[in-house]
Amino acid sequence: MSILEIFYPDHRYASAYDIDYREFYRKGKRGIIFDIDNTLVMHGAPADKRAVNLVGYLHAAGFECAVVSNNKRERVESFATDSGMDHFVYKAGKPLGKGYLEAAKLMGLDLSRILYVGDQIFTDVWGAKRIGIETALVDPIDPREEIQIVLKRYLEKPVLYFYDKDLLKRRLK
Repeated sequence: MSILEIFYPDHRYASAYDIDYREFYRKGKRGIIFDIDNTLVMHGAPADKRAVNLVGYLHAAGFECAVVSNNKRERVESFATDSGMDHFVYKAGKPLGKGYLEAAKLMGLDLSRILYVGDQIFTDVWGAKRIGIETALVDPIDPREEIQIVLKRYLEKPVLYFYDKDLLKRRLK
């Protein structure tokens, strides 16, 4: 096992809107935790029709939905309310586990019954994996990002390179 594997997502998708959530439901997942910025909407954007429709679909399918974000209360609460999310955690301190654990408690679910969906390896994926939540990494919606995130993206490139390489090896076996 390489040191980079601790950062590998369990799943990878082009978009949060491309995930087959029904398949995760069949596998026993009952809660979905999302990041907001560049996962569901562009950075700083309000909940849009696509996000609202996704949350509505997930509710109809039987999922609890939550947002866990390092952002401030105003941003996170307004997005959660406008999109129809059941729960939200702001200033979550990702990649530390407290925000994920708080969301799991709010949803009343064991960590094994939750899927986390986010766009960053070193906050979203690593944080959720560290405490035992299955992860789905999605491509960022908007390539234009704040400088601190751009720098993290450069660090993510080798992780994704080796993730893709290891995934290909496993498929060829």
